[in-house]
Amino acid sequence: MSTQLDLLYSEEEEALRAAVRDVLTDHCAPADVIARTESDAPHDLALWKLLADGMGLAGLLVPEAQGGQGASHREVAVVLEELGRAVAPVPYLTSAVVATEALLACGDEELLERLASGRTIGALAVGLHTAPGAAFQAVRLENGALHGEVTGIADAVAADVLLVPADDGGLYAVTADAVTVTPQVSLDLTRPLATVRLAGASGRRLGEAGPAVRRALRAAAGLLASEQLGVSEQALTETVRYLKERKQFNRPVGGFQALKHRLAQLWLEVVNLRAAARASADALASGDDTDVSVAVAQAYAAPVAVHAAEEALQLHAGIGMTWEHPIHLHLKRAKADSIAYGTAGAHREALAGLVDLQGP
Repeated sequence: MSTQLDLLYSEEEEALRAAVRDVLTDHCAPADVIARTESDAPHDLALWKLLADGMGLAGLLVPEAQGGQGASHREVAVVLEELGRAVAPVPYLTSAVVATEALLACGDEELLERLASGRTIGALAVGLHTAPGAAFQAVRLENGALHGEVTGIADAVAADVLLVPADDGGLYAVTADAVTVTPQVSLDLTRPLATVRLAGASGRRLGEAGPAVRRALRAAAGLLASEQLGVSEQALTETVRYLKERKQFNRPVGGFQALKHRLAQLWLEVVNLRAAARASADALASGDDTDVSVAVAQAYAAPVAVHAAEEALQLHAGIGMTWEHPIHLHLKRAKADSIAYGTAGAHREALAGLVDLQGP
């Protein structure tokens, strides 16, 4: 039976947003994020501890009986909006959403409880580019040991445990010290990618890989739209603020008609993205028309986030082109997100099949 779609934020969700934003304002300044991208430690594990352990955000999707908060995808979406705004270098999407959803599908309570506490970081060993329902790479299981190599694994360098699909159809938990993790050059330095090599690694079978990976990637794609919304809103907000302050011919640049039109168009796109992202989060929480809502959100989100970041870069003019200005963090996150968990084109194609819309 169909339920009524609710796109509005509840009082609890707004309170959660305020709490997360306060922490990020105090502990995730743009200059610090830029400095971290230049170091050998791209992840801010102190911030992760505050969010995951201090606030309990890592366990939002986990039932209370298993050590979590028993919340829903709607609350997770609010957290991701704020993390997107700050381009926070924490493994929240990869551990608290993707790995957690895979474990929920397998029903592994022991590891689920560890991830919910935030003291263990998990990563699904499936390439960041993989769309929900798409084929994914599996390693070889031979005499009880895992052999092979998987690439493009987001946040693998921060993970304590990797969830690895094998060619016997199983999903295996492998500790990070049993594999070789080699960082790859990635565009978005705040969500680094890595190659994971297994040479006879031992793993514990959690369950069936197929359903677990599909569930994890669907939730990832659906909630990624909320992160892209956060990126877009921050890019627009900062651009409007800058154009009110920047003067040319003795008047604020934002007063010029051509720029007003560009900002108005961008505002409409961001508002539409908010509706799509909220619908996706609500569908994941309710289980109603989930596949369609996720495909719609991702078909729309990537172009808007990239457009918002590109407009911000251009309208900030010379200062926007510098490494010191944080807008490049938003542009790189938006571009990287545009191919994460399936491109907009892949989701449009999936949507066409879901609603039985034939191509020309």
